[in-house]
Amino acid sequence: MSKSESVGLRAGKPSAGDKRKGLALDALTDKNQTVRVNFELDREEHIRLKVHAAKAGKTIADVLRELVATIK
Repeated sequence: MSKSESVGLRAGKPSAGDKRKGLALDALTDKNQTVRVNFELDREEHIRLKVHAAKAGKTIADVLRELVATIK
């Protein structure tokens, strides 16, 4: 394949397209969108959180959502 031939591929992040930029900005202004939150805990913290959620009959996500809801 010569340099003048193109297969429609280009380097870079897929999210770098113009259409996707507009969508990302819209997502920042929409209050009903959800986002994923990731963070690290040490093993003992995770076990305490998991046991606490299980004793309450809830998921870890439910426990954390309820905690966030108390933040003013």
